Amino acid sequence: MAKATTVLQTPTFKKAVKKLKPNQKKELDLAVRGLMENPDLGEQKKGDLAFLRVHKFKMNKQLTLLGYNFNDGALTLELMALGSHENFYRDIKRHT
Repeated sequence: MAKATTVLQTPTFKKAVKKLKPNQKKELDLAVRGLMENPDLGEQKKGDLAFLRVHKFKMNKQLTLLGYNFNDGALTLELMALGSHENFYRDIKRHT
């Protein structure tokens, strides 16, 4: 699989990142770098969320979900959502 060369952020994702503390941002940056190296890390969703991949990682010892989309043709990683599991999928359906 190709590496992502471009990373885009949706307004929803940017808003979630603004609320993070510096140590949380470092953990998020590591997760994003990992996705850039290997966009297949996340799990491909099915049904009406088929456009979405979700990478699960720990942030401050809490499970965090990072929703993204990878366009192999343009090598673009689009960061779409960030948060805990609670209401994650409901909210992402609402914003798409």
